[in-house]
Amino acid sequence: MTDYVVYYRVSTQRQGRSGLGLDAQRAMVESFLSPTDSVIQEFTEIQSGAKDNREQLQKCIALVKKTRSKLLIPKLDRFSRKVSFISSIIDQGVEIVVCEHPNVSTFFLHLLACFAEEERRQIAERTRLALSEAKKRGTELGKNGKVLAEVNHQTKVEFVQSVRQDIERAHSISGSFAGTARLLNDWGVSTFKGRTWHPSTVKNYLSIL
Repeated sequence: MTDYVVYYRVSTQRQGRSGLGLDAQRAMVESFLSPTDSVIQEFTEIQSGAKDNREQLQKCIALVKKTRSKLLIPKLDRFSRKVSFISSIIDQGVEIVVCEHPNVSTFFLHLLACFAEEERRQIAERTRLALSEAKKRGTELGKNGKVLAEVNHQTKVEFVQSVRQDIERAHSISGSFAGTARLLNDWGVSTFKGRTWHPSTVKNYLSIL
């Protein structure tokens, strides 16, 4: 038997009111829990994942420490995409359990966060270098749409590869572009431009894979 304190996060008030994102997160938690597990309390944060100052999370952590339970979150990227933030939680002696990685230790979750952050850093760095090299060749980037288009396309391809598993899993479950878009939105997966998914977006991304 394991005691858990569950933490959910959505980015907007609209998602909080409609259940968009929350319903999918709750479904992941329900599927993860065994009959002998116990949920002491659930906390829901409505705030951008880029912000570290989270009132509900602090209450959640305080309860985890008080009850000597474990912090259960549905998805690592719903919790945070920043290594420093995740490290700060781990350093407090809090054991984090993630539904999408049920057999992964806290140490390896830290490594997964490191890999994700490094991947995003490398994509941004390659884009910067590509634009810098084009500029050195005398290309006026603001006037040369072809150069920018090539750089943006390569960056987009790399981003699509980084979310490939989510896209393929959602498409496998739903079997349609509309259903895939709905699942990706529910799971909190953003598009290349940080927007919501539409059937046409899914179709375009699948053509890249």
